[in-house]
Amino acid sequence: MPEFDLAFSASLTEETGHFKLLELPTEICALVENSLTPLRFSVKGQSSEDAVLCTPDDKTYTIRSVVLSNNILVVTSDPENDAAVVVRDQLTEILELTPTLPKLEKLTALLRGRDLDDVADNADGEPEPGISYEDAKSLIQASDGELASTLRKRRILDIRGKLRPIAPSYLTTILETILNHIVAQGLKPEAVPASELSATLADENEISVAVSMQVMTWFGNLNDGVWVLDVPAVHEPLTREELLRRWKLAVGDTFEASVALDLLSGNYLETASTGLFSADTLTYFPSSALPVEPASRFADLFLTRQRWRAEDISPFLSDIALNNKERDKLLLKYTRTTTDSGGQVYYTKR
Repeated sequence: MPEFDLAFSASLTEETGHFKLLELPTEICALVENSLTPLRFSVKGQSSEDAVLCTPDDKTYTIRSVVLSNNILVVTSDPENDAAVVVRDQLTEILELTPTLPKLEKLTALLRGRDLDDVADNADGEPEPGISYEDAKSLIQASDGELASTLRKRRILDIRGKLRPIAPSYLTTILETILNHIVAQGLKPEAVPASELSATLADENEISVAVSMQVMTWFGNLNDGVWVLDVPAVHEPLTREELLRRWKLAVGDTFEASVALDLLSGNYLETASTGLFSADTLTYFPSSALPVEPASRFADLFLTRQRWRAEDISPFLSDIALNNKERDKLLLKYTRTTTDSGGQVYYTKR
């Protein structure tokens, strides 16, 4: 068994606390081992926030310290003596990574009041004050993949170098205009010439190319100048007052067969009829507008309704729970279950 001379570094006092030992989860180890190119991980978090580690694609991990029962020495070889090692530091803790949801609540605050809501506001021009995509990447505790997915889901545009949410009513107008052009020009939804369509929208409807091209990427695939329309995705009522009848009317006869209520999961509340001749009603209620912190999320949900059925509340928890198991843990922590005379189970405030 080889033997080595052990010595303490001359700069041990200065180096103490400079080293950290990070334990990698199995999935990150596999990512590192199987990657053919160098990987770049980022640690995000300001002084008032818990640090997170973000992978290059779509994972975010909370970093937490775990105290060790035994100290670990950090040693390096001695460049002047091959038979010696130098003690550089001693560690009493390791850093552990735990999968977590991206922390997106700051994005809402940063973009508040920046909605793009009419034709006059979307023309090309000089850069304006606001937050850029690069700013968001550094400030928001989420991986690049998670941030890009969130910007898409929340319908946030990059206009003149700044991020701007699009007002639901204006997006509805753009979608209706696009669908009308597709039908009027006899275009095939699976092969729409994107440049021609965006130029037509700019000339005839004053919708800038920058806006229409980004909207197209939200509702289909854009490759080599050809837009493949995702018909189910485009059927999305975005105003508070839209009901199913108006939704079908808005998309027209050509597309109304693809209208389905389950496409709106997590974006509406259904109120059952209360009279002999009254009908069920839908109210716009997007989960993206609710707080991300679980306690606040449940508080808002129970301010909206005093009791929830499992199938009604679940869509509003999918974006704060990694999986069904985590969702059930949240329900156990923040709710009580009650059963009515008919055997229906409800969740109520704890």
